[in-house]
Amino acid sequence: MAEELFCKVLSVVIKCRDCEDRRANVRLTVETHSTSNPVHKKDLIVRLSDDTDPFFLYNLTLGEEDFQSLKNQQGLLVEFSSFPQRFIDLLEQCIAEQDKTVPRFLLQLLTSTSMPDCMPASLNIIETNPFKHLIHLSLKLLAGNDSDVKKYLATCMKNLKLENCTLKEKLQRSEEDLSKKLAFTQQALAEKCKELDKLRNEWTSQTTLLTSRHTQEITAEREKALQIQTQYQLQYEQQKKELETSSSRTIQHLEARVSELEAINKDLTERKYKSESCIRELKGKVAGMEEECHRTKQEVTSLRRENATLDSECHEKEKLINQLKTKTAVLEQEVKDKEQVVIRSVDACESAQEHKKKLEESLEQKQLQTGKLEATVKSLSEEIIKANEIIKKLQTDMKKLMEKIKLKNTVTMQQEKLLGEKDQALQKEKSELSNVKHTLKIKEDEVLKLQEQLDNTTEKLEESKQLLKTNENVISWLNKQLNENKIASLQGVQTEYEMPGSVKAINTASNLGVMQNNQVRFNISSPSDSAPGDLRPVPSTSTPIIPPTSSDPVGLDIKYLKNNGNVPVRGQRKNGTASTAARPSLTKSGSSPILSAYFPGQQPRLPAS
Repeated sequence: MAEELFCKVLSVVIKCRDCEDRRANVRLTVETHSTSNPVHKKDLIVRLSDDTDPFFLYNLTLGEEDFQSLKNQQGLLVEFSSFPQRFIDLLEQCIAEQDKTVPRFLLQLLTSTSMPDCMPASLNIIETNPFKHLIHLSLKLLAGNDSDVKKYLATCMKNLKLENCTLKEKLQRSEEDLSKKLAFTQQALAEKCKELDKLRNEWTSQTTLLTSRHTQEITAEREKALQIQTQYQLQYEQQKKELETSSSRTIQHLEARVSELEAINKDLTERKYKSESCIRELKGKVAGMEEECHRTKQEVTSLRRENATLDSECHEKEKLINQLKTKTAVLEQEVKDKEQVVIRSVDACESAQEHKKKLEESLEQKQLQTGKLEATVKSLSEEIIKANEIIKKLQTDMKKLMEKIKLKNTVTMQQEKLLGEKDQALQKEKSELSNVKHTLKIKEDEVLKLQEQLDNTTEKLEESKQLLKTNENVISWLNKQLNENKIASLQGVQTEYEMPGSVKAINTASNLGVMQNNQVRFNISSPSDSAPGDLRPVPSTSTPIIPPTSSDPVGLDIKYLKNNGNVPVRGQRKNGTASTAARPSLTKSGSSPILSAYFPGQQPRLPAS
């Protein structure tokens, strides 16, 4: 069983006897290698390698016995079980200090260039002080042989090939996904471009219509003002001035309103473009998230397949282990049987030797029976020789069996190592699967959030379109009201030209004055304040509120008819005369001041009738 504890790239100061010191980035790996058959042993393996130089390899295998000698030599206070973690802590301190100009902990490798294979290199962990350089630990590493370098390079090549295959598969999958998504996005782009062109055409047509309407209205108003000036130049100079000022103010107000509407239109177009860009960005993000989800799903399927293959391999190896165990049990039975045969042959030899002794004692007594005894001795000697040959054969067979058992033990040990490594790989893959599932959940949550943001942006777009429609309705309604006001003012002027002075004043006040939310009280001014016949309105707080007439504008909601202080809102009058409820109280002279249709705050003066 091999377990990797540490594998990182460190900056090491390499000192050679024949060349100058140099600093190099070296990969240092720390592993533990445990064996349980026949005796439980645990070895620490330290390896130095260079990613740029494949022939740079130094190894150290440190067992418990070697650690005891190292502990006695260097005066260590740590046991073998906690030594790997302490060694890794020292390496982490060296990593933390390696970027500093004067590091506190250093890694130093002392080598000899003359005989690198024979002489071991020493890896020192040094703590620098202003007083002295303290060596905390010094490990002797052996340079790798040709076989070690070949094994190391073979493992590196194997890992690189596996990485290359996985990367090629990922590349092919990503290329297919990207080509599909490119086609889909190009179609969506073409559709969006068509929609954009339609919207731009609509906006341009609407803006041209609005500008043409406003220019026509302004020219019409200017022509009407010129006609009024030519007709009433001599009689109504004051009215002419007021009408000119009011017309200029209305024109300015309309131009300001047009500029405001153009600014609102620009803002809405900018918002629209921004929302479209946001939608594109969100779609790009959603596409990226879908790509990542697809990749993770593919990785999960590949990992599941690998898990299935590893499970099948584990079952096959378990079957092989059971077969080997049965074979070893049969061989042990055969060995036991042959040991019993050897014991029996040894017993037979001992009985033969005892019998021989008895025969030698009886030789002196029975010389007469020598012939018979010699024949029996010959036969016994022949049997003994045969028995010795059988014993030698059994001993050779026993040696062969012992060698076979040793080979089988080594094979079983290697198979157990492979099984342990595959178990570790399975555990790592399971942990990676759990991490992938967690990332999948996070990405699904992010996709849901992005969809909510898309819905919000679409709702805002619809609201902006509704606002545009309402603004267009308000503009058309205001244009109608302006036309009606102009027609009413022209009718009032014509009636004044035909009626007597007092009635003219009343009619002009009813046609041109705006009686919404404003109550006016008239009094005759004193001679000291102004000239006789001059009427001035005085705002009254005690007069009752005048109810609105039945000719108020109908068809739009009241929120669009609110007066903003610049353009007065007034209902259509019948036959150019106001109702009796809307007329202000007259002065003693019977005449009233003319109220402006566009500016109710100013009251123009009329000449005395």
